[in-house]
Amino acid sequence: MSTVTMKFGGTSVGSVEALSQAASIVEENAEKWDRLVVVVSAMSGITDALIRGARTAAAGDDQTYRSIVSELRIRHYRVVDGLLTSDGERADLLAMIDGALDEYAAFCHSVYVLGETTSRAMDTISSMGERINARLMAALLRRRGLRSEAVDATELIVTDNTFQNAVPLMDATRQRVEARIGPMLDQSIIPVVTGFMGATEEGITTTLGRGGSDYSAAILGSCVASDEVWTWTDVDGVLTADPRLVVDARVIPVLSYSEVSELAYFGAKVLHPRTLRPLIERGIPLWVKNTFNPTVPGTCIVGEPESVPGTIKAVTAIRGLSMVTIEGRGMIGVPGIAARTFAAVASQGASVLMIVQASSEQSICLIIPTEMAEPVMAAVEEELALELARRDVDRVWAMDDIVIVSAVGWGIRGTPGVAARVFGALSDDDINVIAIAQGSSECSISLLVAAGDAAAAVQQIHSEVIINGTT
Repeated sequence: MSTVTMKFGGTSVGSVEALSQAASIVEENAEKWDRLVVVVSAMSGITDALIRGARTAAAGDDQTYRSIVSELRIRHYRVVDGLLTSDGERADLLAMIDGALDEYAAFCHSVYVLGETTSRAMDTISSMGERINARLMAALLRRRGLRSEAVDATELIVTDNTFQNAVPLMDATRQRVEARIGPMLDQSIIPVVTGFMGATEEGITTTLGRGGSDYSAAILGSCVASDEVWTWTDVDGVLTADPRLVVDARVIPVLSYSEVSELAYFGAKVLHPRTLRPLIERGIPLWVKNTFNPTVPGTCIVGEPESVPGTIKAVTAIRGLSMVTIEGRGMIGVPGIAARTFAAVASQGASVLMIVQASSEQSICLIIPTEMAEPVMAAVEEELALELARRDVDRVWAMDDIVIVSAVGWGIRGTPGVAARVFGALSDDDINVIAIAQGSSECSISLLVAAGDAAAAVQQIHSEVIINGTT
């Protein structure tokens, strides 16, 4: 039996018109597939508003969250009025919206009284938009004559207790999905599942990180043995560059798992970085499609890359970074310096996006988010205090306002001339490269440039290497 799992992102379900279009897509595909699972995000902007209300309440503001409740009530009421005016479920849906928002207001009031919030509380608060939207979508599908039922992912996706960035426990999740969703699919009922969220084995709500609805769809797609997973968004597919920087960015027809993983890691707002993990195990292809232009094929993400060695398919940029450098002539040949440095960085919970070390061992450069630069430098200086005192390490310092520009495409490492084309493109526009990194991965080469050069660097690589290189 053919099975597809579809995820609709925030903009795809963010208004009366968007929800109606998403429901039309589901209705059309319900005739083509034997079994269909739908995953929905909150309406666009809802999660940010929920979080803002809780944070301002924790800071001593008892008015902002009240205003947010009023705004969200109006916005969700508008959907019910626009799509379900004559439906017998209307009163139940309005009551559901009122109940969810009243619960949110009570949470925020508690946060206001306590003057603080926790990651555990924020997971419950931030996932309320998905709870509402799943019920609205299921009601809309029922009105169109489809059998559908909203399901909270807290019943399905079992996670650890890493609140706000939980990790699914796949064996337990698979068992619950088979028990809860399997019978629904066998009866041709379309489950509409809340994205972004799960629960611990004890039933405490967790979330999978921002953008986690993609991950939810992949988890469920794996558990129901989907033939394909489709993620619906507001662009025609994965693009060769950020269209805000590059006006002639193109849709990439096919990408491999490895290529899209590099893109997600290096800042392209393509997918939640962990989305592919459940799909890789079963070899399930993932499609990225446009809700508002559904006739366009989109981008297909598959296991095996296209056999075009050395082709650069996309260029991305990560901003807001600093380069922390540990340098000193006395570091040469001294065992353990790097290990202790990384331990100090880890003690601050900092994510290292790129590492550069000269073969002379006189310096180690770590690229981290700028907000972590000061605590990381302090931790490294404390760890290497003895080496600094005896001048084995000369100094620990940071360069701010830098950007990682990454060119991504299968076969870069093994194809002569690819790096030369990239650096030639930058040289043509007098862009200075601060540092370079290319690991054993065949999929990317990353360059460090000043923030002021980032846009030009992306544009030059896109124009000279991607566009001109493939014509």
